[in-house]
Amino acid sequence: MAHLCKELIKYGELDYYPFHMPGHKRNLCEITNPYKLDITEIDGFDNLHHPEGIIKDSMERAARVFGSDETYFLINGSTVGILSAIFATTKNGDTIIAARNSHKSIYHGIYLRELKVFYSYPHNSQKIDLNCGINPDNINKMLTTHPNISTVIVTSPTYEGIVSDIKRIAEIVHTHNAILIVDEAHGAHFGFHQYFPDSSMQAGADIVIQSAHKTLPAFTQSALIHLSGDRVNRPQIRKYLGIFQSSSPSYILMAGLDRCIDMLEHNSKELFNNYVTLLDNFRKRAATLKNITLITREIAGSNHIFNYDNSKIVLSVKGTNMTGKALYQELLTTYHLQLEMAAGDYVIAMTSIGDTEEGFERFITALKEIDKKIEPLHPPGDNSNPHHSLYFPGNNVPIVIDNQVVPAPMSISEADGASKRIVQLEDSIDLISGEYIYLYPPGIPIVVPGEIITKDIITYIQQCKDNGLSIQGLQDYHVQNIYVVT
Repeated sequence: MAHLCKELIKYGELDYYPFHMPGHKRNLCEITNPYKLDITEIDGFDNLHHPEGIIKDSMERAARVFGSDETYFLINGSTVGILSAIFATTKNGDTIIAARNSHKSIYHGIYLRELKVFYSYPHNSQKIDLNCGINPDNINKMLTTHPNISTVIVTSPTYEGIVSDIKRIAEIVHTHNAILIVDEAHGAHFGFHQYFPDSSMQAGADIVIQSAHKTLPAFTQSALIHLSGDRVNRPQIRKYLGIFQSSSPSYILMAGLDRCIDMLEHNSKELFNNYVTLLDNFRKRAATLKNITLITREIAGSNHIFNYDNSKIVLSVKGTNMTGKALYQELLTTYHLQLEMAAGDYVIAMTSIGDTEEGFERFITALKEIDKKIEPLHPPGDNSNPHHSLYFPGNNVPIVIDNQVVPAPMSISEADGASKRIVQLEDSIDLISGEYIYLYPPGIPIVVPGEIITKDIITYIQQCKDNGLSIQGLQDYHVQNIYVVT
């Protein structure tokens, strides 16, 4: 039987390069023996749930560094910040607006709070098979039609680096006296260099949640919640953080956050200048690839994409005889490059200030070699191959009657509490789902409990299975059966 600790130690001695989170990339940590730092709330080391000393000072410093009015450490990941933000800005049974391409943690908050939801659907591009930006005008229409809505939740950037126009959305939300929460889990590095987009705090969002561990040098599960302006009931935020966070917060994780903030405060210019030089050089060389396409900032300006995060290396093989999963596996097995994720036609490599010149050099060398072996489909542009064009269908196209978006037949909490029966997945078409279905990563639901399962969705799921992608959410790990509402 394998033991996790031994396997991690063994893996750490191999030559696999991490183009995935966490952002410290295993080379910016100075902690050699974590057991020496693993304490509890003893004298002189404060208490995260009642900060008065060293932790309070560290969080205040984080607020200055990130440019918020108030910042709190999250040692249960961005998830705990999202749950706390939702609970602090709503009451049971309220109606909110949420981006349909939200992470599953937002849906869990909606479920726990028994909220009703109007979804803001991202524009999408079949050209690059990505969910794109959120249209601010659609949010304005929903807030105008439903003036009782007090909270709007948007994800920006997305897993793939798509940034919506948060400044415009914030202006609209505030005009309607509502609160804007931005899931900026993948944008903790924003605002530290002009090469990257501004943070949502700079754009006017009220609550911003960031996963420090994703793109900054912090331990996995380390995150931050930032509060700005006077619209947020801050005691309520603190109340729910006390409920959802562990009562035994890890001092190792908090120490990692403190070390990360110290690094940003004193060395960010040097670190980010070096990082941008390496990243920009890689992008220029990757632009010469013939069959592998690098997604660039040129996609901004269409499909409501306001900006693009160049830290995300999104490589598309659409229109070729290779799938995203095959590219991912080739990089892993042949070149020992561990990427973040694979989708139908593309892969994602995550980068950070922790990356090295050696890592980028290995990556571009591998891509050039693979690029020579890939062949375009004939005729050019033919994407009829069923293993390609995994374009997210179904509930990305909302039901509209008389210019009004029709919500799902049931709320998430209603579907969860309803009587259910189990059916084979292919027999669930036109039935109401009693479970989530999502690809992981990134954890964005294809189907949410209470929504109708369409034929397009079943086709999409089968294509994902054929491509060897990880489908989760169902009780049936084999993805053959699903619980539907009776």
